[in-house]
Amino acid sequence: MHAMQYEFTLPADYDMDIIRSRVARVAHLLDDWDGLGIKTYVLRERGVHGSPVNQYGPFYLWNTMEGMNRFLWGGAFQGPVNDFGRPETRQWTGLAFEEGTVAGSPAAFAVRRRQPVPDGVELAAFMADAASETERLAAQDGAVLAAAAVDTRAWELVHFSLWAHGTPKADGDLYQVLHLSAPGRDRLPRGRQW
Repeated sequence: MHAMQYEFTLPADYDMDIIRSRVARVAHLLDDWDGLGIKTYVLRERGVHGSPVNQYGPFYLWNTMEGMNRFLWGGAFQGPVNDFGRPETRQWTGLAFEEGTVAGSPAAFAVRRRQPVPDGVELAAFMADAASETERLAAQDGAVLAAAAVDTRAWELVHFSLWAHGTPKADGDLYQVLHLSAPGRDRLPRGRQW
């Protein structure tokens, strides 16, 4: 499993209905993308759910590098680049993935928490704890799924979870989910990735 996210931070007075309309128009294009586990079309809206910014930030879990590369270099990624500019695209190596207690439910919210991997920690224990946290999140009421991944260049851990309803039981940046493409969700490896 491989995780990826890019974000477009938009002006404070940006009409976020433009993003909603865009997603409604194009999201189906990845509903059957070979190599894709899931893509969440997510946004944060300034003043809604405590967000300080307007931001569009799709998050991906890939089953194959070929699928990700076909998305990035085969033309599909050029659409958002043309509309918003070329974003920094973060990539993380998968650590863990778990289906949630309401895995079949539509996702209403996503939570992403990024944190540094501290210097001096024992890496095996730290990553095992991250995998355990993924299990804990997925076991919460309302959880659709949970994942953890790490960027070994920046030594950054990311937890990503989807929630069906209510207040998500996870800390981090809260996003509204506009659409979920999940052509290879059933092929995402469950549990610890090592």
